[in-house]
Amino acid sequence: MCNLFTSSLAWWSGDDFGRRSAVYPGNVQKAKLKRHDADNAFCRILLTEEVIGLFEGEPSEAEQRAFTGDLPSVSATARTIAEAHRRYRGLDDGDIADYIPVLAEADPSWFGLSLVDTGGEVHEAGDVEMTFSIQSISKAFVFALVCQARSHEFVHERIGVNNTGLPFNSVMAIELNDGSPMNSMVNAGAIATSALATGETPAEKWETIRTGLSRFAGRSLDLDGRVYRSEIETNQRNKALARLLESYGRIITDPLDSVDIYTRQCSLSVTAHDLAVMGATLADGGVNPLTRERVVAAEVARDTLALLASCGMYENSGEWLFEIGLPAKSGVSGGIVAIAPGKAAIGAFSPRLDSAGNSVRGQRACFDLARTLGMNLFASTPESPPR
Repeated sequence: MCNLFTSSLAWWSGDDFGRRSAVYPGNVQKAKLKRHDADNAFCRILLTEEVIGLFEGEPSEAEQRAFTGDLPSVSATARTIAEAHRRYRGLDDGDIADYIPVLAEADPSWFGLSLVDTGGEVHEAGDVEMTFSIQSISKAFVFALVCQARSHEFVHERIGVNNTGLPFNSVMAIELNDGSPMNSMVNAGAIATSALATGETPAEKWETIRTGLSRFAGRSLDLDGRVYRSEIETNQRNKALARLLESYGRIITDPLDSVDIYTRQCSLSVTAHDLAVMGATLADGGVNPLTRERVVAAEVARDTLALLASCGMYENSGEWLFEIGLPAKSGVSGGIVAIAPGKAAIGAFSPRLDSAGNSVRGQRACFDLARTLGMNLFASTPESPPR
C-alpha cells in the first residue's frame, strides 16, 4: 500500500541547509519526490498542485518541532523512573566533591530522578526538589545563549568544538593546542564563552546569563551565595586558566571578571526537575515544554546537543555515548542532564561522583532509562518495553 504520510514530517531550518527543506519517507525532498516505494511494491505518486500547496508558506510552530518517536505509555514511563530510583538509591560507590568546601557538606544519600518529555509530561522519583548548585551543567545552556546572540560560527571559531581528552580543568589542554580553549564544556572554554555573553559590563553579562538559564528552567533561578563565596575563594586554578587564555588573546575582557561571571553561573541553585525541564527545552528544538516559550532557535539547540554528545561528559564522553547514547552534561555537585532529541530529557541528582566528576547513581539510572524507554540515539526502539 502506498502512503505518502507513513511517517511524521520533520521540518529543519538553518543557513547550512538552505531556507527550508522537508524530509519525507526515504529522505527525499518534496521537490524531487516522484515515486514512493512501500512494501516492496513500486508506486508512482503525482504531486498535484493541491498537495504541493499544503507545504507552501512558512512552517508552523508545530511543524518545526522535532519528532524522533514516542516514549512508552505514561504509566510505563512513570513505573520505569520509579524502578530506576529504587534500584540505585542504595548504591554507595563514589565520593562527594570536597575541593569546593560547601559541596563537601552534601548528604551522600540524596538521589532524585526527573524525566520531562517534549509534551510537558513529568515523571519523577526521589529528591527531585532538593536544591543544589548547577555547576558545569550551566556550560551547556550558556553556550546555547551565546550561540543565539552571536552565531554558532563565531563561537566555533573563537572557542572550538573538539574534545580535549583531558580533565575539565586542564592547563595542558590549552598549551597543547596553541591557546585554544577547545570547547565550551571544559572550564577554560566555559570561562571564555561566559565572557562573550551579551552586555557592556560584567553585571549585565551576568544578568543575561541568569535570566537566560531561568528561561530554560521556566522559573527564576537564584544565586546560592554560600556556594559562590566558597568557590570564588578557592578557584585559583580557574583564575590561572583565565590568565593563560588572556596571554593567548582568547579573552579580551578582564580575565578575573570572566572568572567571576563563570563562578556565578555555576552557583545558581537548581533541582533535578529544573535540569529535566532545561534539557527538554533543548530536546524540543529550543522550546520550553512547560512554558511553551522559544528560548533559542532550533539550530542552536541542535548545535548544543552535538557538542554535548562529543564533550559533555569530559574525558568519559566517548564511553558515555557508546554505553548510553545521549547528549549529556554533568556537574560536580552531582547533577546530570541527558537529552533524547525530540523525546525528553532526564534530570538526575546524586552527589557521589566517579573519578571523572560524574554522578555514579545518575549515570546508572540514565543507562537504564535510555535502554528501557528507547531513548538511545542509536537504538530508537526500547530494548525491553515495559508492560
